[in-house]
Amino acid sequence: MGLLVQLSYFLAAVLFILGLKAMSSPVTARKGVMWAGVGMVLAVVATLFHPYIEGVTNLVLIAVAIAIGGAFAWYTAKRVQMTEMPQMVAVYNGLGGGAAAGIAAVSLLKGTHGEDGTSVAAALGGDVATLALLGGVIGSVAFSGSMVAWAKLDERLKRSTLVENHQYWNIGLAALTALLAIWAFNTGFGLPILLFFAAALALGVFITVPIGGADMPVVISLFNALTGLAVGFKGYVLGNLALVIAGTVVGASGMLLTFLMAKAMNRSLANILFSGFGAAPAAGESEAEGEMKEVGPEDAAYMMGYADRVIVVPGYGLAVAQAQHKLWEMIELLQRLDVDVKFAIHPVAGRMPGHMNVLLAEAGVPYDLIYDMEEINEEFEGTDVVLIIGANDVVNPAAREDEGSPIYGMPILNVDYAENVLVVKRGRGAGFSGVENKLFFRDNTRMVFGDAQKVVAEMVQTVKGI
Repeated sequence: MGLLVQLSYFLAAVLFILGLKAMSSPVTARKGVMWAGVGMVLAVVATLFHPYIEGVTNLVLIAVAIAIGGAFAWYTAKRVQMTEMPQMVAVYNGLGGGAAAGIAAVSLLKGTHGEDGTSVAAALGGDVATLALLGGVIGSVAFSGSMVAWAKLDERLKRSTLVENHQYWNIGLAALTALLAIWAFNTGFGLPILLFFAAALALGVFITVPIGGADMPVVISLFNALTGLAVGFKGYVLGNLALVIAGTVVGASGMLLTFLMAKAMNRSLANILFSGFGAAPAAGESEAEGEMKEVGPEDAAYMMGYADRVIVVPGYGLAVAQAQHKLWEMIELLQRLDVDVKFAIHPVAGRMPGHMNVLLAEAGVPYDLIYDMEEINEEFEGTDVVLIIGANDVVNPAAREDEGSPIYGMPILNVDYAENVLVVKRGRGAGFSGVENKLFFRDNTRMVFGDAQKVVAEMVQTVKGI
């Protein structure tokens, strides 16, 4: 039986890796999710036949827990709105970290013997106790940090709350957590373990609270990687190869994605975590010059209908308005008028990695019309019209031109190089980072104010008449 279980774990690992590879392309992403899901089912079923499960008497409770959790996940996933998808990802990722931390806590508490003088390290083994503590702190930080990220994305917390000298608080909490870990490692009592987890949870909160909304996609990716790492450590503690492989794959891919996203913003991960970027505009940021020039949906539609080349830049506002289907209807009409239309996606557009790709795929936009920033940035200069719907910070020329801006140095879509720029926006406010967008005041920019769903619907009616 043991050999069959290990072979099942190996097959599950292969499915995880193939699924992750398939998820790297929108064309095969759905298939990748299915493969990874089958791998997870196989791993769970195989675990129930693992040798260490022998003698366990709460299999009924395990089955009930799986049924409740699976039913709840299916129900919420079916009902979640596209605008709420980042919140759901943050919550589910946090629960994974919390589960890893819970396993670590149980494992460590099993090693407590109180007055007999046996330490946790001696009872569990030094390597197991060490990895349990490491997995505990990483899982706890991922859990509490992800819950804060969820609260920010769901607008239950301010986008950022700058605590005075928050770096020193983080350093102090990290040092306290390390000292409590050493105490827990060398004692047989449960109190140090409980204090250790309390400090680790607080550390996750203090790390995440000052981080601004513009950095949330990177933070969620980082916590996803930390959850994977914690799960891998728990796999070693439990002697479960499937957890080791799955956790390692998730941790490695999550860290790679995190660094790629940080690179896309031209910032280091340390700067994102500890600078408080996105909290508020810097004091030295220069004011935007000029006035916003407004046009109606009808005039904007005529500009696109008689253009040769149009590039559409979607953002979170498109998801909020649920206007992706109407937008694709308009694009199909423009294509019938022989207008060359493409979509440009910034790496950190939306509230999580790939958010805009998923949104457009939901509307049926063909993958060959969607281009990443690196692929399309040189084409803006020869484009007649750029239509921006709901995007803000990722098209702000201050990132190139204003050294006093908090987003200076972040690569952006060079939409301002186009002949004409149309911006569909609900109001005149700043972007999610709190930075004023200088693009809106440029001579070649026209603002189309209103709800994106209604604005695009009016554009559709106008284009039909061309």
